[in-house]
Amino acid sequence: MSNPATPPRSLAEALRARDDASLAVLLRARPDLITPVPTDLTQLATRAGTRASVLRALERLDRFALQTAEALAVAGDPASYQELLGLMAGDGGDPVVAGELPRAVAALRDQALVWGDDDRLRLVRTAREVLAPSPQHPSPTGLGPTVREATSGMSPGRIQELVAAAGLPSTHDPVSAVDALTKLFGHRKKMAKLLAAAPAESREVLSRLVWGPPYGQITPEPAAHLRWLLDRGLLLPTAPGTVVLPREVALHLREGRAHREPEPVPPAVEPGAVHRPQVVDATAAGQAYTALATVEELLKDWDEGGPAVLRAGGLSVRDLKRTAVALDLPEPIAAFWVELAYAAGLLASDGEADERYAATPAYDEWLDRPSAERWAQLAEAWLTATRTSGLVGGRDAKDRALSALGPGLDRSAAPEVRHRVLTLLAALPEGTAPAADSVLARLRWERPLRGPQQRDDDLRGRLARWTLSEAELLGVTGRGALSAHGRALLGAPAAPAATAAASAGSGPGSGSGSAAKAASSTQPTGPGDKLPVHHHHPAPGFPAPAPLSTPEQAVAAATAGRLLAPLLPEPLDHVLLQADLTAVAPGPLRRPLADALGVLADVESKGGATVYRFTPASVRRALDAGRTASDLHAFLAEHSRTPIPQPLAYLIDDVARRHGHLRVGAASAYVRCDDDTVLNEIMADKRASGLLLRRLAPTVLATQADPAALLEGLRAMGYAPAAESAEGDVLITRAHAHRTPPRTAPEPVPDGPPPPDSTLLAAAIRAIRAGDLAATTPRKSTGAAVRGGELPRTTPAETLATMQAAVLTGDTVWIGYVNAEGTATQRVIAPVRVEGGFVTAYDHTADEVRTYPLHRVTGVAELAEE
Repeated sequence: MSNPATPPRSLAEALRARDDASLAVLLRARPDLITPVPTDLTQLATRAGTRASVLRALERLDRFALQTAEALAVAGDPASYQELLGLMAGDGGDPVVAGELPRAVAALRDQALVWGDDDRLRLVRTAREVLAPSPQHPSPTGLGPTVREATSGMSPGRIQELVAAAGLPSTHDPVSAVDALTKLFGHRKKMAKLLAAAPAESREVLSRLVWGPPYGQITPEPAAHLRWLLDRGLLLPTAPGTVVLPREVALHLREGRAHREPEPVPPAVEPGAVHRPQVVDATAAGQAYTALATVEELLKDWDEGGPAVLRAGGLSVRDLKRTAVALDLPEPIAAFWVELAYAAGLLASDGEADERYAATPAYDEWLDRPSAERWAQLAEAWLTATRTSGLVGGRDAKDRALSALGPGLDRSAAPEVRHRVLTLLAALPEGTAPAADSVLARLRWERPLRGPQQRDDDLRGRLARWTLSEAELLGVTGRGALSAHGRALLGAPAAPAATAAASAGSGPGSGSGSAAKAASSTQPTGPGDKLPVHHHHPAPGFPAPAPLSTPEQAVAAATAGRLLAPLLPEPLDHVLLQADLTAVAPGPLRRPLADALGVLADVESKGGATVYRFTPASVRRALDAGRTASDLHAFLAEHSRTPIPQPLAYLIDDVARRHGHLRVGAASAYVRCDDDTVLNEIMADKRASGLLLRRLAPTVLATQADPAALLEGLRAMGYAPAAESAEGDVLITRAHAHRTPPRTAPEPVPDGPPPPDSTLLAAAIRAIRAGDLAATTPRKSTGAAVRGGELPRTTPAETLATMQAAVLTGDTVWIGYVNAEGTATQRVIAPVRVEGGFVTAYDHTADEVRTYPLHRVTGVAELAEE
């Protein structure tokens, strides 16, 4: 074990000096490090330095922590805290930067990207390689190579010429000459004197390169002002026709700052509008009811079997357009509802040979639940789904079209972005809607875009915009502000009393105070103070806690549903019949009434009140379903608050009188009617020519068309035929609800390994500590050298004798052990009993008594006495 007073010489030693709480912070922030669990701290440090893991960790830093890492990448290795502070705050200092820098360094330490004490801060080598400037990968700081790096291929004579032109005495070797130039460029007064003598055109060239990119092009015969800079090493050649501004010169011109604009504090989420909380909740509840109605209408439209599944999977463009027309919505919004129903497990493909989309059995269960519970299920599915409907209509990496319900729509960052956007809304006073641009600015600070490719494809920004619009569609927000049930869905606590009181006044400026507090900085910490190793509470600049676990999210959704329930309208059991053959439903109808009325009449308009229109076709549809005229009169009389208008009564009686007068059966198909004059009219009608009818008897016509086509043709001519069976009975036609086999909702695609829970963290840390103990415990020499990481090797007889001796003496020994899965480990044990081919011992690495088969022990060695 390393001495705590001795500075660590490697990342492994730095990790070894951490306590369990600090290791837990590291493994929670970087769960890829324990997949699988490392055997010891050396392996953990090695894994923490791999390129893939470092890149993932860098992508999860906030802007200021990333700027700090970028500054360390251009600082010395190692760098002192004072040097880092100078790079971040500049020569003039910046109290806000100085106050926030300890937090940023602590965050980098927490994630094992930086290790070492304050006087020897080291950036992990892989992170330095990623962030350090190079011609192929310019640094975000805009700085170029150091003088030493830029002159590495320069001849010694040329270096001496630079030293002489800069007014420095010549040296005996190029190394000392480069050191002299470096010291000159880093000396503020001497550099100011040197630059004061520069021509104005030369200073203009430096000003164009100072903030990057530091490279420029020159001709083979440079102008005099460029030659002045080249002669003094203020510009150094890197390739034919290319020069670079040395890092030390740029830092002098920048007054010591690595970044043009350090951003130590996150931008505040600005309020865009303020509404009364009651108005927000009522608006959100109204939209929640509309969401339920839209999903019901969608799946009712697909009740007898929806669109066909494309060969590559998903919904065709034509079917999506047809669905959008049926829902009277734009196609992107229709795609959102289709994807939401799919994410909630309410629709899926039926898996048949002629594969189609249809409702699942879970849809019928969903319909039977109260409205608030149905909304909670939709909202929970939306919040946790990785499928992103906003991508529909775009192209994937292989330039293939992305279709609704098709592959390629999963974005693992979607749940986190949705949760974070709603969390930012929850931090505002109740009733306050944010300015969308300020939300995007805050998210970009929390997860900055590092490369040009990322900036071109700002997925998190698009996800945030989609989240704001989808939350409004779903009723999580109302008028842009988070509702009370939306706050509960997030698992956020209720607004503080002071905040609620401020919002109750509904003043135009009531949102500004909270937003400013959200951006407040921590108390300044002196640069010499010992920096904390880990944080147990999120700092002001850090994102809010991670999304809830699955059980916690289910509880939060249920709570949100209970809050929403009193705000949803109660279903009605009546309509208002009008003389123009319409019925007005002044609110949502109870399900049996809505289903029956949907058969008897057509929906003409929707909104706060739904208008149904009665037509001959709709009445005939009800009669085809087995209703009689008297049934329809009784149904309307029971459920109407107004008398049945005479025109409606006449319509029902007239259609019923003609319904079934003609009978259609299968010959291929035939028409029979007791009144031969009706058949004569049909034969004489030109519209019947396509049916190819011929008379078999005075009261019977036959055709080769199938019965369904014949029925449709006669109905198009204005008749009301009825289908009959082979026995001559009228066939009752009811809609057949097509359902898929039982289906589960699609599983979200995780963004890397899932965050470990407390139990897994404790077990992993104990296993890592145990393996590290076994790997680092001093051992007595056995005559054969055992290299680090190798298991001890002894004969079975030597193993048994050493174990028995340790039982008698109570000594602790080091063993190699191979388990039943073939995994080899090192363990430190204190044998208690040896019998029957097994050794029972207290395992120091597992901190418990265990029994091991002796034939699985590769060898044993005594530990050195300390």
